[in-house]
Amino acid sequence: MKKIICSVLLLPCAIKAGLNPFHPSSTVLVEARKGDWPITLQQTVEKSRISYFLEFRDEQVLTSEVLDTLTFGDLTQLKYFQQALSVLKAGNNGDVAKFKDYSIKRSDIKNQGRSYLLRYQWGLTNFRQPEADTLISVIRKL
Repeated sequence: MKKIICSVLLLPCAIKAGLNPFHPSSTVLVEARKGDWPITLQQTVEKSRISYFLEFRDEQVLTSEVLDTLTFGDLTQLKYFQQALSVLKAGNNGDVAKFKDYSIKRSDIKNQGRSYLLRYQWGLTNFRQPEADTLISVIRKL
């Protein structure tokens, strides 16, 4: 009798544990650049927490593919990234937006237009204005 009562009491917990995935679900929001040097913005949902990741190939490593992931803990941090890109777009060559974990530098290239250099820990990637515009527009819609 005690076993039946205990199993009835534990049944809701077992059902809840079975319905919740142990692994977070990840969605690609946008591929700003495809090919050999990809840049993708992803959203990950884990229980009730939503976080964002910018994944890019490290341009300093040419002998193999090394993907770095810049993590944004929440939408507010991602919006700061978007605002930095918007301010740099209106700014001047050489302007830098520095954050705790990463920096973005505007570096215009003659005959190629605006370009941005993203440094994160030991990783580095370079992207152009159309890719930055794609990231800005997707982040604004969130």
